[in-house]
Amino acid sequence: MELDFWHRRWQKNEIGFHESEGNLLLKEYFEHWQLPDKARVFVPLCGKTKDIGWFLLKGYAVVAIELNESAVQALFEELGVQPLIEPHGPLLRYSANNLIVYVGDFFVLTASDVGDIDGVFDRGALVALPEPLRHKYSEHLRMISNTKKQFLLTYDYDQALFAGPPFSVTSETIHQVYQHHYSITQLYRGKIAGGFRAQDEVYEGVYVLLNTHG
Repeated sequence: MELDFWHRRWQKNEIGFHESEGNLLLKEYFEHWQLPDKARVFVPLCGKTKDIGWFLLKGYAVVAIELNESAVQALFEELGVQPLIEPHGPLLRYSANNLIVYVGDFFVLTASDVGDIDGVFDRGALVALPEPLRHKYSEHLRMISNTKKQFLLTYDYDQALFAGPPFSVTSETIHQVYQHHYSITQLYRGKIAGGFRAQDEVYEGVYVLLNTHG
């Protein structure tokens, strides 16, 4: 996946993956994640997701990363917050109150950049990546997050019907990518009403991944 691809998507406002009201499945199944009070959550490839504002309203702190700076600017504008913007090695660091968002390549982010977190919210990162990148992504995510518990949202459909992203990520794929380090529980799989891209057989999945090594 070329980095320029995502810059072009944001420039053209081709962001059908963005949910204007936040993710309903997160709200419905959130308690299964079992985060502590005042948790700190990491959101990879965050875009300008409304879910960050939802976490902040619940009293959580958020650290995130996004490739496209215009998306991060829009995120802070929609939150009504003026960020402090600083260079941070090969990244930019936007920060305000309980929110830190790095701008740049996910694969250069380090564990010290992320800091101590309680969980990872993967709303659209794994499904944004083609198959050749998924193992690289999952291994880097595991290292920088210290294998913390994940709340993972996916799409599942016949990949032959149309090209991603978002790509189809089945339960089998998730087990291939994560089973050596996490116990995996599927909380939900349901058809998306109306589907998308004129295809009806599109499903959403919700998973919780727990560290099996303590």
